[in-house]
Amino acid sequence: MKKDPRVTPVAEGRNAAPHPPAPRVAAAGGIESADHAENGTLSKLLGGGILMGESKIGELDRLGITVVAEDSVLYESPFLGQHGISILIDAEKNESRKKILVDVGQNSAALLNNMKLMNIHPAEIDAIVITHCHYDHTQGLATIVKEIGKNELPIIAHPSLFRLNFINNPYLRHVGVMQEDSREKIESAGGSLFLVSDPFLFMPGLTTTGEVKRQTDFEEVGISLLTVNEGQTKKDMMLDDISVIAKVKDRGLVIVTGCSHAGIVNIVKQSIEITGTHELEGIIGGFHLVEATDQRIQRTVAELKKHRPNWISAGHCTGFKAQVQLYSVFHDRFFPLHTGMKFWSGGETPDELRK
Repeated sequence: MKKDPRVTPVAEGRNAAPHPPAPRVAAAGGIESADHAENGTLSKLLGGGILMGESKIGELDRLGITVVAEDSVLYESPFLGQHGISILIDAEKNESRKKILVDVGQNSAALLNNMKLMNIHPAEIDAIVITHCHYDHTQGLATIVKEIGKNELPIIAHPSLFRLNFINNPYLRHVGVMQEDSREKIESAGGSLFLVSDPFLFMPGLTTTGEVKRQTDFEEVGISLLTVNEGQTKKDMMLDDISVIAKVKDRGLVIVTGCSHAGIVNIVKQSIEITGTHELEGIIGGFHLVEATDQRIQRTVAELKKHRPNWISAGHCTGFKAQVQLYSVFHDRFFPLHTGMKFWSGGETPDELRK
C-alpha cells in the first residue's frame, strides 16, 4: 500500500484561508564552541550537533518542509516567485524543535514578503544552510541574517563558498557569491560561518551530505562553469554542492537539494551511505537537468526509480522535460515544485496541514 506523502500546498489562490499563527519554538541552543570546523576542530551546533564521520545520524520524530521561494507560483497565488530557491525545514526530536533555512534565493525582499504571508517569523530560524555558491541561492544572505537578528547565527556551507565562479558564454559573468554577501558582511550581520566539507550534524536525524562523491558515469555539473586557481582558469566542478538529509522515524530519508550540481543520483547514493538507510521517503529541490540531454534525463529518472522514493518534488533548475519524465515514471508520486508547498513526514499531521 502506497504511503501518504502528506503534501499540502498552502494559500494557492486569492481566496485561500488565512494562515494560522506560527507555532512557538524553543530558543536555539547556540554554538557551544567557538572553534569553527574549517580549522579542523569539532564544533557543537544547536545544542548538540557535531561534525560527523561515518557514524549513523539518529532520527527525527517529525519533519516539516515549506517552500518559501521558487521559480513558480500557482494561479492567483499571493506569493512572489523568483529565479532561485529557499526551503524551510522544521525538525522535531523529542522536545527539541529547530528551524533550518536552506538557501535564500536571490531577492531578499520577495523572500521576506513570502515569509510574512506564510507566518514564518525570521527570528525563529536557528541556522542557515547554503547548498552552493550561486547567486540564486545566496544573494541577500547578509540581509536575511540581519533580519533574523541573532548573534552567532550558524551558517553552514562548503569551505570553497566564496571563490570566483563565472561563465564566459555568452559573455563573462560572475555567478557566485556577490560582494554584498561577503564573509565580512555576513559576520557583521550576525552570522557565524561553519565552512565544512564533511557531513555536518545539526541534531539527531538531520545532517548535511558534505562534499558529494561523484560515483555515476552519466551525471555532470550541468553548466559550463569556471574558477581561478593559483592564477590559472580552471573548470569548476562545483565541489561545494551539498544537500540536507533528514531521517524520519518510521518513514525513511527526506533529501533537500539546492541545484544538485553533484548529480541527484550521487546525492541519493551518498545519503544512503551516510545514514545506512535505504528507504527513501522523499526528495525535494532542484535537479539541474534543464539543459541535460534526453539520454541523461531518462537515465537519471531510471536510477531514481530503483531507489523507490515515496515522493519527489522537483523544480527550479530541473527543467520541463525532466519534470515530464519524472511524472511519466512516478505519476501521482511526483509533484512539480512551487512556492508555498508544504510537506510533513512523521507523527500526526499538524493542524495547519489539515485542509
